[in-house]
Amino acid sequence: MTRLRHYVMVLVATLGLAGLSAQVAAEVVDFGAHQVHYSVFPSTFLSPEVAAANNLNRSRAIGIVNVSVMQKNELGGLQTVPAQMEGRVINDIQQVRFLAFRRIKEGDAIYFIAEFQYREAELLTFQITARPTGSNAELPVRFAHTLYNEKP
Repeated sequence: MTRLRHYVMVLVATLGLAGLSAQVAAEVVDFGAHQVHYSVFPSTFLSPEVAAANNLNRSRAIGIVNVSVMQKNELGGLQTVPAQMEGRVINDIQQVRFLAFRRIKEGDAIYFIAEFQYREAELLTFQITARPTGSNAELPVRFAHTLYNEKP
């Protein structure tokens, strides 16, 4: 598991336990043979070391969306699969910004991350489409989330 992926998973679990889950959207959408897992969080939730190691900007105005596509295997478990990812984020006044996803693969883990700009308390609507490699399926995911800056 990559350091960034591990950090995001621990971050989501910790924030959920601390009652701060409204800050981080961590969800799963089931499409039968595939699942799309996603999380959204402010980039300031990453330590400076993790952000630098993964070439991510760490700023109070930058958020990160993390997406992975999972496929059910013959044993009933899940494994990540390669995919094409595209998406956009729409703010509360309907301005559209396209997401530039980067594919990250380490070991068996494959996931996609994109940075986006936001204003505090801005309602953002994400529209993401995943296309698993070797499949004709399009997996559309749409969700809304509001991010807040950490208080000093």
